[in-house]
Amino acid sequence: MSKQEKMSSKERQALITRLLKETTKPITGNEFSQKTNVSRQVIVQDISLLKAKGKPIVATSQGYIYLNKVEENKAHKKVIVCNHPPERTAEELHLITDHGVSLKNVIVEHPVYGDITATIHVSNRKEANQFVKKIEDASASYLSVLTNGVHLHTLEADTEDKLEAVCNDLETAGILVSR
Repeated sequence: MSKQEKMSSKERQALITRLLKETTKPITGNEFSQKTNVSRQVIVQDISLLKAKGKPIVATSQGYIYLNKVEENKAHKKVIVCNHPPERTAEELHLITDHGVSLKNVIVEHPVYGDITATIHVSNRKEANQFVKKIEDASASYLSVLTNGVHLHTLEADTEDKLEAVCNDLETAGILVSR
């Protein structure tokens, strides 16, 4: 596609949907922007329109993913409550991902907004380190600072044993609040 050639909104949305369905890896807004010769902001708008049409697209810290409901239902899930200062975030993420467990999100309870959920989608040490680096590079705060360190995570694994091992390690580290 030449630099002058631009796709219509409908064509871009079809391409975005197709590419997300074809991969399990996140795709960034910048990658879509380059493929379609439009700004990242136009891609953000396209993604919002696709979500409004019911497409199960989720923005993660690594990019956009298309949720495959069939695969999602096969996994074992557990919601845990954690409490730690921001400087222990990398440790927490490593304890989780080193067991082959994926961390799907972080949830905090805000006094005005209620539950605030942010998709993280971290499945290995490399992704955990990238997430922490993005927070640092952006000089952003973790959501858990809103609740003095208390937060929930949805964990997902292919076996219950992995989830139990993660909980044991988090408890030993003094990060898990309760079972």
